[in-house]
Amino acid sequence: MEENKIALKAEHISKYFYVPDKFKVLTDLNFEVKKGEFLSLVGKSGSGKSTLLYVLSTMDTDYEGKVTINGNLLTGQSQNQLAAFRNEHIGFVFQFHYLLPEFSSLDNVMLPALKFGKYSREEIEHRAYESLKLLGLEDQALKMVTKLSGGQQQRVAIARALINNPSIIMGDEPTGNLDSKNTEIVFEIFKKLTRENGQTLITVTHDEDFAANSDRTIELSDGLLVNKV
Repeated sequence: MEENKIALKAEHISKYFYVPDKFKVLTDLNFEVKKGEFLSLVGKSGSGKSTLLYVLSTMDTDYEGKVTINGNLLTGQSQNQLAAFRNEHIGFVFQFHYLLPEFSSLDNVMLPALKFGKYSREEIEHRAYESLKLLGLEDQALKMVTKLSGGQQQRVAIARALINNPSIIMGDEPTGNLDSKNTEIVFEIFKKLTRENGQTLITVTHDEDFAANSDRTIELSDGLLVNKV
């Protein structure tokens, strides 16, 4: 694959856990993800897929091998360098939304951009409204997040992940707490991001339908890559 078409490259990724005993959780994983691709990481509980996602996202740096995103080798960089890179290039959506309950939807979405410091507050507020609008939540912008439904809260969390226009969005069971209707809404939003914005999606999921409808799946079993259809 041409280098300029690769969003992420994982080379010889291995990882150990040390408690209670030394245990190899990932074993010599090698794969590439194309720009604009919607990839699902699948496998049984304990297969290593969430561990792999945290390595790929640079939030876990205790591993062997190399991770390259958009041509930038991230392995070996300092925590401050990685934090700055994540804030600019990676949006992360967790299974639980982790919204700040004392703030409105708009304020929650604005937070990463305020921290990034690249835009004026007025521009950040405009971008936040646009992110909420993309997710069909502009009418909920000023509402406290505690007043929203679970599906709405998760969509606010996705809007927050989009505020800095990251090239890669990663999700750890992003629909794990949602009903089938909201899961479908979130899936269609993710599809739209890859098709219209060219953003890359990498998600861990147990949802077979969700995975089957993404562009490609990578299956892990006992820390080994067994399938990358």
